[in-house]
Amino acid sequence: MNNKLKIKISVRNLNIYYGKFLAIKNITLDIPERSITAVIGPSGCGKSTFLRALNRMNELLPDVKTEGEVSIDGRNIYSPDVDLVKLRRNVGMVFQRPNPFPKSIFENVAFGLRIQGIRDRERIEETVELSLRRAALWDEVKDKLYKSALELSGGQQQRLCIARALAVQPQVILMDEPASALDPIATLRIEDLMRELKEEYTIVIVTHNMQQAARVSDFTAFFLTDEDRAGMLIEYGNTSDIFTMPKDPRTEGYITGRYG
Repeated sequence: MNNKLKIKISVRNLNIYYGKFLAIKNITLDIPERSITAVIGPSGCGKSTFLRALNRMNELLPDVKTEGEVSIDGRNIYSPDVDLVKLRRNVGMVFQRPNPFPKSIFENVAFGLRIQGIRDRERIEETVELSLRRAALWDEVKDKLYKSALELSGGQQQRLCIARALAVQPQVILMDEPASALDPIATLRIEDLMRELKEEYTIVIVTHNMQQAARVSDFTAFFLTDEDRAGMLIEYGNTSDIFTMPKDPRTEGYITGRYG
């Protein structure tokens, strides 16, 4: 990896347990800012667990224990004095299936602002429009902002969820299989959007789609499980190198479809 790149997220010796089960083991890697990093690997290898570790979402589950460090801009997010609300605002999450609230399109995007206590109507309107524009959705919804978000197509709903995340001005966006429930045209729109967003944001995406990882990401991390089913990082580097010159034969085997 280019040593001149500024590192946004630094992960060191990360272990996560569900009860006594070790889900991911000894993960260490650096994620550069304003880039797209894809996390790939077969089902059950800890990709989503790793992603949720980057904004401590795993702690919403019972009996989870985390060891090691995850630092964002040099600060360990697992320090006891970290404000979780502020952290999750700074590190937004977009899930596999679109999850708009049963509210209007406008109120979906304004939701986070209102939670923050912002009441200035003009500021909210400006932020909603800007966020919808950044999510490449404004032109499609500007004349129906007060209609239910549930009336949108699946692809539009996913872009709305991205707009909702952008409205609170995060620095990092986590995406867990963001296009797996979408048709090919909607998937390409999400991919185009990710390429645009990386100009301002650091994006980490979990995907099962090898072609998608190759198309959109700058860096790729390949996970596998060991004999105890713990997820391990096998190889990490520039996406072009991972897909054309992998160093580990297990990486080549997965990418070429021999297993997984």
